Amino acid sequence: MAHLGDSGGWLLGVSINGLVRGMLGLGGLLLVWFAWPVMKSAWQAQQADGATTALRLNYKLPLDALLNAIDRLDRAVDLDPTASRYFQRSELLVGAALSPNFSPAAEQRTEWLKRAEDDLRAGLGHDPAKGVQWLRLSSVRLALGGPSQSSIAPLLMSIDTAPMLLPLWPARLRLILDNWQALTTAQRETVSLYVARTWQLSSSRDWFADAIRSPVDELFIRYFVRNEPGAQDELTRLLTERRKRKP
Repeated sequence: MAHLGDSGGWLLGVSINGLVRGMLGLGGLLLVWFAWPVMKSAWQAQQADGATTALRLNYKLPLDALLNAIDRLDRAVDLDPTASRYFQRSELLVGAALSPNFSPAAEQRTEWLKRAEDDLRAGLGHDPAKGVQWLRLSSVRLALGGPSQSSIAPLLMSIDTAPMLLPLWPARLRLILDNWQALTTAQRETVSLYVARTWQLSSSRDWFADAIRSPVDELFIRYFVRNEPGAQDELTRLLTERRKRKP
């Protein structure tokens, strides 16, 4: 009887072991099943990296390569509609619409910008703490509708989510100047304080001079840093050096 009991225990152990192995095997299959779209999406998105990099660096890019990259990212988003995929596609679409190396028809440019706006809204809905993406949305809306609160709202969100991320400030300053007429008094005071703070924190201030494209821009920037010691003289020097560099 003891021998039979030992056999029964051994058989039970074998059964449990087989069950566990089966469950682990099923879990592995399910993991692969659910991970496959993500992996395939990543592969599709990777095929668009070259075009995105070319636009980012302002390199020339054949139109067919651009369209192929957009198609790849369309597939990537369909397979894995996450915030990062929406952001990836928005960068490519904005680059295509605004790159000086392309001259799309007005309808095509507007379509790309509107698609980018939709992607940014979708992505930020899932991951709102992205200062660079809020900034891109501000740029898109400025390109679509000109200076407006529609462009200013994401600009201010960009500042709120990444206030002292200095690499973003050259583009922010340009957007502040372009949207100045649409800013409220309170908003002007807020951005003025931030611009002055970035002046204090910047080790190199050439980008302040680079943002100036008109006498009005210069007046505004001088106003922003009016209370910073030596700022007026430094701006004059930077602008003089920039004029000398121009052919």
